[in-house]
Amino acid sequence: MKLNVEHWKEFRLGDLFCQMYKAKAHVKGDCDFYSIPSKNTIRFISRTEMNNGCDCYVLNVGLTGVEDGNAIAIGDTTATCSYQSDKFICGDHMVICRADWINIYTALFIISILKQEKYKYSYGRAFKMDLISNTIIKLPATIDNYPDWGFMEQYIKSLNHKPLTTANQGRYESHTLDVVSWKEFCVGDLFEVKKGKRLTSDEQTDGATPYIGAIDSNNGVSNYIGQAAIHDGNTISLSYNGSVGEAFYQPKTFWATDDVNVLYFKEENGIAFNKYIALFICAVLRQEKYRYSYGRKWVLESMRSTIIKLPAKDDKPDYDFMENYIRSLPYGDRI
Repeated sequence: MKLNVEHWKEFRLGDLFCQMYKAKAHVKGDCDFYSIPSKNTIRFISRTEMNNGCDCYVLNVGLTGVEDGNAIAIGDTTATCSYQSDKFICGDHMVICRADWINIYTALFIISILKQEKYKYSYGRAFKMDLISNTIIKLPATIDNYPDWGFMEQYIKSLNHKPLTTANQGRYESHTLDVVSWKEFCVGDLFEVKKGKRLTSDEQTDGATPYIGAIDSNNGVSNYIGQAAIHDGNTISLSYNGSVGEAFYQPKTFWATDDVNVLYFKEENGIAFNKYIALFICAVLRQEKYRYSYGRKWVLESMRSTIIKLPAKDDKPDYDFMENYIRSLPYGDRI
């Protein structure tokens, strides 16, 4: 299917939705929250552009202001938007949009259009309710000059050649995260922390070696270079400058910039480090990010002495639990 945008029509966004309102604002710190889903948790949606707006998962016990799914959520100070299929709660400054035409396909089409409006709301200009409502966008239209929702749905469906499937729905509920029983461990006792090495853009050559930078996306890969790798695979890259606290599992050999430290697992008692254990620990390490905002760096010695909590057995990290938990998550069988 082709997009012939020359024949699209203009529509006022507020006329497309039957409901548009500010969501009840929740404070993340007032909730029992987790970095990965657990039993009786729902999504906490914030203005983040990452992870489809999901900041964390909160325990859904006694919560008020829970939103039903099948809605578009817009951050009114950031112009970030996402489609939420299941129940959720929101942080501050979130606008909820509902309509009879919304489903995952039409919502994804509209969101791709709305993201083209984001540049207008940089430098502190808020995408507030009246601006959202009065925004004019162009959409495919029927001969009667109504939005052609059928075309939009079919177009998005045509992009999914092989839908991703998982056999793991519900399996993670048998692996409850009992964080109260977790034990404290020092990062330096679990990992050898090694520094990256500076390599300017002018020095980089074209090639296939992953170049890991202090960024918060693309698994940390900011470029591919011709220089030989300086770090082993099956390790964790952890930014200490730039996007401080962003932790990623690196399966292959790579070059890490000098704003990134690399965690090499200290293999003891015959334990083999792998991507499942690494992904679990990466999620825990990212919870330390808040300590290093406002330009504070997570320097080498501080990183080595950082205390994190992990599932434990006999006062040692329970790596079997970590691996089994990640394997059991929805799509954990596709990692």
